[in-house]
Amino acid sequence: MAATIRAALKAARQSKRMRVAAAGLTATLAIASISACNTGNVLSLEPAVDVGSQTAAVPQYTGMQKLVPSNPYMTAAYPRMDEPMSPAEQMPASETDCRQQLKRLGVTYTDVTPIHEGQCGIDYPVKVSAIGSIEMKPAATLTCDMAATFAGWTKNELVPSARWRYFSGVKTIHQGSSYSCRNIAGEGVLSEHGKGNALDVMSIELNNGDDIDVRKPGLFAFRTRGFLNNVRADGCQYFTTVLGPGYNYDHRNHFHFDIKNRKNGYRACR
Repeated sequence: MAATIRAALKAARQSKRMRVAAAGLTATLAIASISACNTGNVLSLEPAVDVGSQTAAVPQYTGMQKLVPSNPYMTAAYPRMDEPMSPAEQMPASETDCRQQLKRLGVTYTDVTPIHEGQCGIDYPVKVSAIGSIEMKPAATLTCDMAATFAGWTKNELVPSARWRYFSGVKTIHQGSSYSCRNIAGEGVLSEHGKGNALDVMSIELNNGDDIDVRKPGLFAFRTRGFLNNVRADGCQYFTTVLGPGYNYDHRNHFHFDIKNRKNGYRACR
């Protein structure tokens, strides 16, 4: 009987030790599980995130966010289609063709913003700084049609005339007025300058150093007189208006060229 009681007590003690061990194991697993979800110290209740350093260090994005972080005209790597079209794309075909002609003539020019000043203005102005190797001083703001007409006259008439009379090429054309919003002197009619269709030439500088002033030459300046007469006569084949010294006092020191559109193709060459 005594032996049976001692065996029972031993079995009870072993069962108790197993329950205590199981409870300890369960507690350990619970603590480990909590720690796996938290970077802080569970026992001291430290926060999982260092709000002073980790949250301030924003991770750098890659891919499209890094390539175009703040460009409002880029969406998913493709340009948005609501950007304004360039002036060249908005030009009518006639203006585009005219610019091709300027390039063929060797004209150095830039497209400038449209000009609108009351009754004056140019829808598609160009600023001409040179015709081939010939400088335009200062650069002239004109319609493309006027620029092309003047360039054609310069290359086909002015340059050959200078070579024939002075055995020299033309270096610089000094102009006194291109686009200018004004009326014809003494009249209430808008000048062709106010439309960008006119150019005033004050003097012509040659490669040999001669600077030919357009003002009426002296009595014995035969070469200069012949050259200026050629300028006036040849100009009438290109422009609808050519006015110079001898026409009136206002034109005593320059040649005025324009492409005014008149009825029946009338030209004023004086």
